[in-house]
Amino acid sequence: MHYVYLIQSETCPDQRYVGFTTDLKKRLATHNAGGSVHTAKYKPWKLVCYHAFSDKRKAQEFEYYLKSGSGRAFANRRFW
Repeated sequence: MHYVYLIQSETCPDQRYVGFTTDLKKRLATHNAGGSVHTAKYKPWKLVCYHAFSDKRKAQEFEYYLKSGSGRAFANRRFW
């Protein structure tokens, strides 16, 4: 499976991150261990939601959408 996930910083709740992975537990552990340059400064992170896809391309397209202007607006209304 391919996952698009949304995480939020527990120390700075205004900091949010959208990502893509095939191993959700490992990826969240990496974020919380400071293994990602983009998220290390705001750890620890909590998982807000995730969406599972069997098709890698569709998962990546959904991630790109959530990172776009209209996708951020959609995520703000529905997920955060």
